[in-house]
Amino acid sequence: MTIERVRASLHGISGIHITPYTQDGDLNELLLRQVVHRIAEAGIHNIVSGGNTGEFFSLTFDEVVRLQAIALEAMGTNAVRTAAVGRSLSEALATGRQAIAAGAEALMIHHPLDLFAAPSAQSAYFLSIAEAATVPVMAYLRSDALPVADLVRIANHLNVAGVKFATPNLMLLAACIRETIGTPAVWVCGLAEGWAPAFYAMGARGFTSGLVNVDPVRSLNIWRALDEGRYGDARALISPIAAFETLRTRHNNGANVTVVKEALMLEGLDVGPVRLPRLPRLDDADRSKLASILLELGRPANLPMAAE
Repeated sequence: MTIERVRASLHGISGIHITPYTQDGDLNELLLRQVVHRIAEAGIHNIVSGGNTGEFFSLTFDEVVRLQAIALEAMGTNAVRTAAVGRSLSEALATGRQAIAAGAEALMIHHPLDLFAAPSAQSAYFLSIAEAATVPVMAYLRSDALPVADLVRIANHLNVAGVKFATPNLMLLAACIRETIGTPAVWVCGLAEGWAPAFYAMGARGFTSGLVNVDPVRSLNIWRALDEGRYGDARALISPIAAFETLRTRHNNGANVTVVKEALMLEGLDVGPVRLPRLPRLDDADRSKLASILLELGRPANLPMAAE
């Protein structure tokens, strides 16, 4: 796997699959393969296993290793196969080694979530993993506390394929892009479809998506419109999912993954509840609202089954 191929995939969609559970709360391996295979068959460019939509921080180390081994195999060979790593530095390095052995072609480094993390030490965390990894990595930035100089240092590292910029601080993004003109650095919209047009206008390319679990075709159509500079068409495609994305922001974003999983439940895939401390289930009113949104999007919705 060359870093150029990984960078090319980051110019497309980085789809993060959910983690389905059985009734006992264990990993539902059969359904996991089905969900990941559907995303891959749709043509998503880069598939990430163990992202935030996959409840990475609610999984044990052993669960992450097993999740990624199954998902990486189900991805096939067309998409770039990416595994997420994070938490303590030693655990991130160990997760990466396991994932690479299982077939990962790239690693996505979660932003360190320590409440007392120093900005310079956060950049050192990203760079330490980039130095150790034997495949290209991407840094997943979820804070605007790091100064531009540190962000540029991360983006310009020889083993960093790109930076998934997941903060709405567009002025910081603009400064980073200005400072990396003429370099191979890739800046990706890490805030999904709704923010993608604004990020594209600033010079970023590609976007992350949890929507691909539910409607990968719409995500691809949005990407094509943006890639071809058809901003009006992109906005028209994004507008119908605004209510879906707004519902995900409920409970201080605690419903972000819950809405995606419940949408799959409404389609007939029993993927199980979201683990604590995120919102496990929607209430009846929000579930009914979600069913209406899906129907307006032309998606199947079986409300009685989901509300049992």
